[in-house]
Amino acid sequence: MAVRTNLAGRAGRWSAAHWKTAAFGWFVTTIAVFAIGSAIGLNARGDSQSGSGETARAEAILRRANFLSPATEQVLIQRRDGGLLLAAPAYHLTVATLLNNLAQLKDVTNIRPVVLSKDGRSALMQFDIRGNVDTAASRVQPALDTVKGVQASEPSLRVGEFGLASANHLIGDTVTSDFRHAEYTSIPITLAILLLAFGALVAAILPVLLGFTAVLGAIGISVFASHVYALPSFVDSVTLMMGMAVGVDYSLFYLQREREERRRGAAPGTALQTAARTSGRSVLVSGVTVLIAMAGLFFAGNPIFTSMGLATEIVVLLAMVGSVTVLPALLHRLGDRVDRGRVPLLHGSGPPGRRWHAILRPALVRPKLAVTVAASLLVAAALPALSIHTKLPSFTDLPRNVPLVRTYERLIKAFPGAPTPAIVVIKAPSVTAPAVRAQIANLERRALASGKVRRPISARISPDRTVEVVNLPLIGSGDNTTSIRALEVVRKTLLPQTVGRLGTVAYAVTGTAAGTKDFNDLMKQRLPIVFAFVLALAFVLLLVTFRSIVIPLTAIVLNLLSVSAAYGLLTLVFQHRWAEGLLGFTSNGGITSWLPMFLFVVLFGLSMDYHVFIVNRIKELVDSGMPTEDAVLEGITRTAPSVTSAAAVMVALFAIFATLTLLQFKQLGFGLAVAIAVDATIVRAVLLPATMKLLGPWNWYLPNWLGWLPRRRPHRTLIAH
Repeated sequence: MAVRTNLAGRAGRWSAAHWKTAAFGWFVTTIAVFAIGSAIGLNARGDSQSGSGETARAEAILRRANFLSPATEQVLIQRRDGGLLLAAPAYHLTVATLLNNLAQLKDVTNIRPVVLSKDGRSALMQFDIRGNVDTAASRVQPALDTVKGVQASEPSLRVGEFGLASANHLIGDTVTSDFRHAEYTSIPITLAILLLAFGALVAAILPVLLGFTAVLGAIGISVFASHVYALPSFVDSVTLMMGMAVGVDYSLFYLQREREERRRGAAPGTALQTAARTSGRSVLVSGVTVLIAMAGLFFAGNPIFTSMGLATEIVVLLAMVGSVTVLPALLHRLGDRVDRGRVPLLHGSGPPGRRWHAILRPALVRPKLAVTVAASLLVAAALPALSIHTKLPSFTDLPRNVPLVRTYERLIKAFPGAPTPAIVVIKAPSVTAPAVRAQIANLERRALASGKVRRPISARISPDRTVEVVNLPLIGSGDNTTSIRALEVVRKTLLPQTVGRLGTVAYAVTGTAAGTKDFNDLMKQRLPIVFAFVLALAFVLLLVTFRSIVIPLTAIVLNLLSVSAAYGLLTLVFQHRWAEGLLGFTSNGGITSWLPMFLFVVLFGLSMDYHVFIVNRIKELVDSGMPTEDAVLEGITRTAPSVTSAAAVMVALFAIFATLTLLQFKQLGFGLAVAIAVDATIVRAVLLPATMKLLGPWNWYLPNWLGWLPRRRPHRTLIAH
């Protein structure tokens, strides 16, 4: 007799019946899409296309005038003994050699006169690389080689180069190297964890294979999408991390259920169909929840978030589809061969029911105490987040032993503000008109008199003379509180009182400090919108899925607790210096600006994965007539191996990113790894069972006015629980 089933069950049944079409179609398509995408190449979004607020307006003015922000490079010259430069015999020859050699490079332009610092111990030479900050990174290497050659010829002096082009060049190489490291490391680590979980090589390979092919397909599709909407260069790293995490998770849930049913005596076809309609359904609900969470990024109002949201939506969708179609096709074809490659001592140990009964029992025996203690721990962990300070990622996040960073640190001391000035963009019918020239001169004079701006001030005029860019070196480090306050003086006082008096002139300020300020302001405005969108849609989805108003409310509260704890621990570790040696980084005093919002949507989605999977199993047992308290213990016990293995995979994958070079990826990996570890232990093993025990039958409460919601289809029980 046919068994009534759901969408996931029907997908599993079709895939098993057409396993060649499902399996070979998937592998051929994902690999082909990746190959074509690699040949086409990513249309990368540059920094100048990722601004917010006034920063975005300034960059738009420059783009419309075909006059993007120049890629200014700076060469710092100092005596190694710290003495006066003019007294060094080699100084003048070194400067002359630099000027001559740089002038011969085709991509070097606008070489400015050398400027001495006030104390006479440092000299600064500035020049531009043709193009702009987005394109010059590929052209700066000859200049770097020239400066390096001059340094090698004169060991008594320090000759070092710094600029946004050289910084982007280094960061690009670092991201490529880090991505390769993450790719090579993630697969064997994941495979090792799954081998421990399944005790058989073939069963361990399947989730890795599906996760990795989902990543390949998503990278290829992202390349196609980037030619419609440009994506950042680090999109592959985010895709790899998310794709392997959710792809392995979904496949693991499915495969564990199928093996469990077979252990309990079900025929292979029956076990597969049971896994399809139960765990497959959980995969679909979990996947849609993650898609909803990631869709919240589209409301952030910044291209970076839109890009990351698009990339993660693609890979999660592929992972979800692959898990409910390709996996049942492969399981049907493999049959008992899925257990080939058995590992002695690991295979055949049976379900760890007794151990998990012992772990869960304290929370169920004293649920009030368990909730109080666990919730208190999470709240305490979240408290440091109240002092969180965010800042945009930059070259200063690179390790301090990098020559470029050391040059920057010496440069900022000798010429404060010069490396990262406020870039004032002025647009007028003619910036060479006498009235405009007078007010620009007035701006420069008053800026220096204010004490918020330092020398050297530089300027460039567009070929059509409609736009002028004035670089005002701010006091401070360029992106700290001092620089932000100086920026506000420039924006709110100096500009309105000078060029702002001319009715035909438009102006806006960009630069490092401006980008940080505008991005943070946007996040303060948009974060409540994103939170409300994600929470509301997740509530509705869980309400419809479980026909309970309590389940979605408790899920949201528990997930917010784990996310808040992750925020607090992230702030505690990275905003202060006590963990620098342990994790191999130098604190920049803040958290990457895009991280809190991205962490929220990712963690909310991934945490909901576990919640849906566990509660769906509990509801399945309750529907079969088991009391809620017994169903909670039995449901969590039966799902514990899957959740534990999935969490171990996620923590390991995210921990790999915590070992990468760039601070933003290190913070991302740490935040995700810690949050998943907390969620899989304190939340799922303590708070969830204790809360459901306290609520009892109220877990399934649905007000009468919501009685119209569709009911879950009753499934014929094939194997006794």
